[in-house]
Amino acid sequence: MEYEKKYLKLSDIECYPIAFHLSNYVWNIVINWEWFSKKTLGSQYVQAVDSISANIAEGFGRHFKKDKIKFYMYSKGSLKESYDWTQKSKVRGLLSAEEYDYIFSELEKIPLALNHLIKYTNEKLKF
Repeated sequence: MEYEKKYLKLSDIECYPIAFHLSNYVWNIVINWEWFSKKTLGSQYVQAVDSISANIAEGFGRHFKKDKIKFYMYSKGSLKESYDWTQKSKVRGLLSAEEYDYIFSELEKIPLALNHLIKYTNEKLKF
């Protein structure tokens, strides 16, 4: 009886697909904004939301536990920044109520999953 090892894939990490899809959702909204809104707020908003999944991916690709966790923590910072840009976009009339509610609900799913990822990485990896 052969034992086949199952390797964890990036898409298996709970918070990654949520963050990845959210970044594309925000992109599809911001790309339609007027030039001034896109230039001043939109580019930073997209960068912040994109950084959530990008840092998870980069951490996943690192070899050492401390490196992985460092990038997962960067992702938490980008998450907080994304909350700020979402609020500003709402207050400035750039997001509809439905868009705001969806983005906010997706952002709310990420912290617990990201904390679990950090805890798992810290406890299960040897080095």
